[in-house]
Amino acid sequence: MNRLKEYIMLTLKGAGIGAANVIPGVSGGTIAFLTGIYERLINSIKSFNLSSFKQLFKGDFKGFAKATDLAFLGCIFLGLLISAFSLSKLMVYLLHNHPIITWSFFFGLVLVSCWYVVKDIKVWNIGTYISLAAGIAVAVYVCLASPSETPDTWWFLMICGAIAICAMILPGISGSFILVLLVKYEYVMNCISSLNIPALLLFALGAVIGIVAFSHLLSWLLKKAYYQTMALLTGFMVGSLLKIWPWQRILAGVGDKAISRPTTPEIYSGLTGLSPQIGSAILFAIIGIAIVVILETLAAKGKSKESCDTSK
Repeated sequence: MNRLKEYIMLTLKGAGIGAANVIPGVSGGTIAFLTGIYERLINSIKSFNLSSFKQLFKGDFKGFAKATDLAFLGCIFLGLLISAFSLSKLMVYLLHNHPIITWSFFFGLVLVSCWYVVKDIKVWNIGTYISLAAGIAVAVYVCLASPSETPDTWWFLMICGAIAICAMILPGISGSFILVLLVKYEYVMNCISSLNIPALLLFALGAVIGIVAFSHLLSWLLKKAYYQTMALLTGFMVGSLLKIWPWQRILAGVGDKAISRPTTPEIYSGLTGLSPQIGSAILFAIIGIAIVVILETLAAKGKSKESCDTSK
């Protein structure tokens, strides 16, 4: 009975991480830390190595499951699936029917997330400034020069899965935000809500390859050059705010594809003053900011309590 209760709680925590990953700007890594499973999640992912796979190939499934904490990962993955399938239809509906307030909400989430990632960078030197500037420059270039459509081919879906899943293991970085930057957020949400199994399998395969391969690389980068790596990621987030600015103008006829350009919000003249959508946009941006502030505050309290317990 205790084991069943543990599995149910882990599934609920996985659902929380999944809900965060569906919403651009909310980090699944932050939720994992908040629920007290972040370190276990990282260790479990990193345990998928040559040694554990040798056990699997030898037919020692029990040893493989123990070495990789497979029951734990299974519960987390189940929770992720529950959240993804339950929230995807809502996200598609909001993006189609209320795009400005939805993107405003996402803008607020990402904007304040940038601040929290910057706060984590304790050492600022020439290396971190260069990394920050490089991240901003690359993201701005991608936002302004990239087409409003990206390919739906098998290889690009795998790349999207590989890159987006890696953001899950970084507190402050959102996997869905990466999909927004790659112009695949709405496409993936549509695939989930319509049960496009072939596309989802390609995305999942890329995610599995990415999380196993990149978790070790990311772990090495954070160990060897933590502040420079975080500064680069922060630069990506800051520059990519252009991509989720609620008001976009589509320029047709640039090359073979349309290009999105940020534009100013529409202002109504006369006695009505500002457009009602501007007021709504500001409100939802503030709600997005408040959500991240609350989550980060709770995570900071949890971290402080954990440090005190460890020092005793």
